[in-house]
Amino acid sequence: MTMTSPTTRPAGLVAIDREMARQNGDALASFAEAAEMAARVAASLERTGQLLLLGMGGSHAVGRAVEPLYRALGIDAIAVPLSEQLGQPLALDGRTVLMTSQSGESAEVVRWFAETGGNAETFGLTLEPGSFLARTAPSLVGVGGTELAFAATRSLTVSFALHLAILAALGEHPSGALVALQAPESIDIRPALAALENVRSVVTSGRRLQGVAEALALGLTELSRRPCFSLEGGQLRHGPMEMLGPDIGVVLFRGKDPTAALVTAMAVSAVETGAPVVIFDSSGEAPVAGATMLAFKPATGMDGIFAMLPTAQRLMIAFADARVDNAGTPVRSTKITRSE
Repeated sequence: MTMTSPTTRPAGLVAIDREMARQNGDALASFAEAAEMAARVAASLERTGQLLLLGMGGSHAVGRAVEPLYRALGIDAIAVPLSEQLGQPLALDGRTVLMTSQSGESAEVVRWFAETGGNAETFGLTLEPGSFLARTAPSLVGVGGTELAFAATRSLTVSFALHLAILAALGEHPSGALVALQAPESIDIRPALAALENVRSVVTSGRRLQGVAEALALGLTELSRRPCFSLEGGQLRHGPMEMLGPDIGVVLFRGKDPTAALVTAMAVSAVETGAPVVIFDSSGEAPVAGATMLAFKPATGMDGIFAMLPTAQRLMIAFADARVDNAGTPVRSTKITRSE
């Protein structure tokens, strides 16, 4: 009698698994090794009081996620897609510029430096020490080298760790975030997967955690090849609620911060539409009736990001694996985007 072989995991997902298996260790090492350059960036921010975060794809989602953390410290931070900055530039005068590119080789990065030369307060954030970006600007460099798998997982975690080093240099206490990396919570994603089983697309949303929602939507789209996208909570409220129903999944991020009540109100409204609702919840607030709750210890800021990100990554991978035979292997894109 022959045994039926189990389904072979797609090579693209095996590659992502490898990245994720070492992302927390690489992030902790990156935080430790970045102290000196992080202090230089922090000194620049103390001089300018303004931060322009530039990047594409997952790098831009990181910028969006850390925007509110810098703003909370009194720094006028804004994250702009690098492609937008090339076409409709904000003035660089008086701003610290942080250019993020995990490969350090994206077409837009090369063109931006060729056209502007940056300014005296321009820094890079990358995973590749030999890259164009690392050679061109003083850079925070993550440990572990370039991410090889298609969808951003380890690169996000390491990039957040480099921002954590800057925030620590600005006086923030990193201990909660470091604990989240050292002892990650194990959350069962099966109820969330079951809730989203029959949806044809997913919209993710948050308030203060909107950047994490955007990172998840990007990964869901890249891996499942479904039109999954993200809308900040207020923007979702202003019209796009019309799309909601049983075939549109809603994934919300609720942290322990003053915007939690607004996320709760959105969850209640989304449940009323019949849409399956999943909430990544580190607010410590009561569960929302009718929603699938992924409950984490109460946390805010970088503590909450590091707590929730690995579980969000596992959810996006499993969601795609259920829908695509060769999930994780791009068919229309490349890992390093060298064309505009």
